Amino acid sequence: MHIRFDVPADPAYPGRVAAALSSVRLRRFTLIGVALATAGAAGLLVSRGGRFSSLWLVLLVGGLLSTLYAPWVRWRARRRSDDYAVEGGYDITDDNIMMRSGSESGGIAWDGVAQVREAGDFWIVYVGRMPATVIPRWLMSPGDAATLHAFMTDRGLLAPR
Repeated sequence: MHIRFDVPADPAYPGRVAAALSSVRLRRFTLIGVALATAGAAGLLVSRGGRFSSLWLVLLVGGLLSTLYAPWVRWRARRRSDDYAVEGGYDITDDNIMMRSGSESGGIAWDGVAQVREAGDFWIVYVGRMPATVIPRWLMSPGDAATLHAFMTDRGLLAPR
């Protein structure tokens, strides 16, 4: 397998990458926030101004703030990364993923990849438990995307569709 594609110098691209990476890590804040807000709202309804109403109100407000944390982080990441738009590209083989961005380049050997997850238009590549890079599917040809998907599935890195 040898897949090569370019990443244009699009000001929105770094923000999309940041949003994809943060969505995976920030999902738990949304789930915790929904649970806290639900508990707070239920407690307020049951207590009806009783002894613990301030506790339920704190849970409700804390839950709402926790659910708003993930969108706020994604918005900030997109806003800060707009200045980082440079041309780059990927060169993916059976052995490794090579990435270049501007004048810098780096790579990840497939042997070091623990798993790959789908997040929107990206595949997020994990080395151990940490996300190491993203592969933008929409910039690849459909044939190359299918080839890479089959390769990662055969290696047990990506769940089959």
